[in-house]
Amino acid sequence: MKPLVLADENIPGLAEQLGDSVQLETLPGRSIAREHLLCADALLVRSVTRVNADLLAGTAVKFVGTATSGYDHIDRAWLAEQGTGFAHAPGSNANSVVEYVLAAVAETGDFLERLLAGGRLGIVGYGHIGRALARRLTALGINHCIYDPWLSAAELPVPAFFEEILSCDVISLHPALTLEAPYPSKHLFDAAALAGLGSKQLLINASRGPVVDNAALSVRLDRAEAPVVVLDVWEYEPRVDAALLEKVRYGSAHIAGYSLDGKLAGTAMLVQALAATLGIGLPSSPAPGRAPLALPALDSHAEVLRYLLGQCYRVADDDRRLRETTLTLPEKAAADNFDRLRRDYPERRELAGSRVRISAGGPDHAALVRALGAEPIVGGGA
Repeated sequence: MKPLVLADENIPGLAEQLGDSVQLETLPGRSIAREHLLCADALLVRSVTRVNADLLAGTAVKFVGTATSGYDHIDRAWLAEQGTGFAHAPGSNANSVVEYVLAAVAETGDFLERLLAGGRLGIVGYGHIGRALARRLTALGINHCIYDPWLSAAELPVPAFFEEILSCDVISLHPALTLEAPYPSKHLFDAAALAGLGSKQLLINASRGPVVDNAALSVRLDRAEAPVVVLDVWEYEPRVDAALLEKVRYGSAHIAGYSLDGKLAGTAMLVQALAATLGIGLPSSPAPGRAPLALPALDSHAEVLRYLLGQCYRVADDDRRLRETTLTLPEKAAADNFDRLRRDYPERRELAGSRVRISAGGPDHAALVRALGAEPIVGGGA
């Protein structure tokens, strides 16, 4: 009999990558319950399913995988005690989140121009996403610094104290969510930290909602000289504080890492680990192709970056969808719509890994394309 795998319905490409090697069943992530797992050999989730003894005790599950970099929703200690295999997808969505951050910068005022003119971006958290963002900023020649108290200064290419981060033009949050002393990240940006930010600063949270005290943020945004804020994550998901959403520059439904490329990479990592644990064979599964992008003649680096990022993704589109489907609605309906936005998220491809045809602009345009992780095509190349 084929192994039974129960999976979150939001994990794309799973059926294609597993083929007929298993019996696959899918459910909404928040609906997965113990009774669904009594006979299941494996459970594959994303970030919305809490995996612990309450869910798994007494089931047949031998393997748990999460198609996300983070795993604060998984009780790994309990899994280890039971001898249950575990895998996650570290770094699979890192570039997707990086491009979300760059798009947020590019779409918000003149922050992109300021960074290219010598401004500084502060990165909080130096895990897979923080590292990927730092590499991209280095390639683009954007000044940045990094705060991660769990790492020594020698492990950070440009270390900074927390107070230095609070003075940056743009602050991008990427720590794991932890309550662990001495450096808990929950409410790292509390009322005191938020009070130190001003109207010429942009704060982006694409990590976990509770890293920012949402109640304190709402209060801060009502006061003078408030910072500009972009939130992809919310403290009480899938519930979104409508009053706070009204005050931020852009809001989205925890989809920063939701590019098709990132999701397929995460799926592949889980499938390989699952196959090794269950001893099953897998079919080949080629990645979907795409046509080259075309870059017109543009005058400045900011225009080039803004154009290319906008060809693949615009934060404003996700902001509009979130506002249209949550604001003014009853709390339950709004929360259901938040999950629906994630489940039915439109296909989004990353700029990195794409090909860009350059019609004019010289070698500096080609260098910018490469700095974004894409391949320039100059002249009549295919």
